[in-house]
Amino acid sequence: MQIDNTLLEKLEKLSHLRIADEKKEEVMGQLTEILGYIENLNELNTDALSPAFSTLEGGTPLREDIPREPDTVAQEILAHAPQAEDDFFIVPAIIE
Repeated sequence: MQIDNTLLEKLEKLSHLRIADEKKEEVMGQLTEILGYIENLNELNTDALSPAFSTLEGGTPLREDIPREPDTVAQEILAHAPQAEDDFFIVPAIIE
């Protein structure tokens, strides 16, 4: 699949991104390469593979479940606040 200006403009609109005019040719080339790679993957016959297929023998290794120490980052940040209460900043009301 070839990416053209029309498709790139549509992708810009959908993604809410703005691509500089001098970069558009480069981006179109990169997207075309990515889609070409995806097309190669689509040609692979995966009918004989189980959905749970893994290259690791015995499946994905699990990490040991070790409880962590309580996180004190919020308390450290709130210690520098002019006013704080119950893990929240206290700020002046802006709506009356």
